[in-house]
Amino acid sequence: MSFDLVFFGGTGDLTWRKLMPALFQAFRHGKLPPGGRILAVARDERSDDEYRAFIKERFVEVDSAKRPSDEEFARFAELLHYRRMDLSKPEHYAGLKQWLDERGADTAVLYLATSPYLFPVICEQLGAAGLNGPKVRVVLEKPLGHDLASAQQINRVVRAVFHESQAFRIDHYLGKPAVQNLMALRFGNALFEPLWRRESIANIQITLAESLGVGTRGDYYDTTGALRDMIQNHALQLLTMIAMEPPSTNDADAIRDEKLKVLKSLKPFTAESVARDVVRGQYKAGGVAGQAVKGYLDEVKVPAGSHCETFVALRTEVQNWRWAGVPFYLRTGKRMAGRHAQIVVNFREVPHPIFAGSARANKLVIKLQPEDGLELHLLAAKGSVGGAQGEQLAPVSLDLDFDKAFAHERVGAYERLLLDAIAGRLNLFVRSDEQEQAWRWVMPILDAWAHDANGPRTYAAGSWGPPAASAMVARDGCTWDEEQ
Repeated sequence: MSFDLVFFGGTGDLTWRKLMPALFQAFRHGKLPPGGRILAVARDERSDDEYRAFIKERFVEVDSAKRPSDEEFARFAELLHYRRMDLSKPEHYAGLKQWLDERGADTAVLYLATSPYLFPVICEQLGAAGLNGPKVRVVLEKPLGHDLASAQQINRVVRAVFHESQAFRIDHYLGKPAVQNLMALRFGNALFEPLWRRESIANIQITLAESLGVGTRGDYYDTTGALRDMIQNHALQLLTMIAMEPPSTNDADAIRDEKLKVLKSLKPFTAESVARDVVRGQYKAGGVAGQAVKGYLDEVKVPAGSHCETFVALRTEVQNWRWAGVPFYLRTGKRMAGRHAQIVVNFREVPHPIFAGSARANKLVIKLQPEDGLELHLLAAKGSVGGAQGEQLAPVSLDLDFDKAFAHERVGAYERLLLDAIAGRLNLFVRSDEQEQAWRWVMPILDAWAHDANGPRTYAAGSWGPPAASAMVARDGCTWDEEQ
């Protein structure tokens, strides 16, 4: 299958940090379909060879194991092309169309790796130039809007130009192998599904923690914040995959229909419940991995006195028969004690303990990063002296490391999603109604914060966030996983 993959924003950070290395890995693994061309478009004037040299220089910053040799890059570079475009000029889109039509590839994938405010103008120009035929797909990088109104505006323009089946709204978390294994875990095995409900599960925790700060992106981050950056998209997508009902098939729309039902079943926020069930924080100076680090307000390009949140923890519920009364805790933050993303499913304690000592409930830990795998925490007998009445239980765990189990078959998130976009597989992409419903759910939080003069609570860099986040779950008699 021949394809043309066009990157709008071809010299931007996303393209050279994430997308080009992912495409190279697909090329190295022999998974990139033959007959492909990769075209980068941007404002400045460059030749193909100059762009190839630009990308080669940037590969120095890629992990050494994923870095191409000179011979590998020379072969990969044959796929790379460059074209100067001013995204406001119709004649430049006409030129792009001519470039694509000259070869007439089976598929043209147009990846908008630009600021979201450019999405409407790019899509309108693509439509006006006739770059929206049935062979064309458009990939929209997050963030998809700044609030519900802007997301709806983007979707209106996209729908006016492209059919929904042509629109690939990307959330790179959905491409992570461990996230894909959520579907396999639940719907490919008979073990867990009978237990996957309120009668057996006490609570579910989703944590997306980063030890890094905002770095040099303070101006961008300050207009976004943790709620928009991580909760509205990544965390909610994970929640839907954990809580969804079994889809009738593995078809994209069957899956996304069930995810949408979860989003519509989330307990809505009010001003009162935001004050009670949402904690926002902002890191101050502290220490991470033995190194002193500055606070958010001292970071480069961060406005003085900013109320931007770098941490969010919240409590919600899925109001349906399967999950009624089960708390879902979502948490994300920068400059936290560690870098990890995981989902913890805490099961209920046994109804009648017969062994001495404290009973610790079972839990399933789904690790997303930096490790990638599953841990099932159980209790086993120590074999202590004193007979059955004195038997002591000790925690044990079954640990599955996906990187070791599938050492030669692992595919990175962007690599998987780019290959799916080329192939036209929508299963791991977000539909417009899902995206808008997620925004609809978070808007009361944003509205409440807009009227809260107190701003975020501070927490020391290198901690797990404000103490109020622990107090929030403690009201339910729970603790965060690292506090257990």
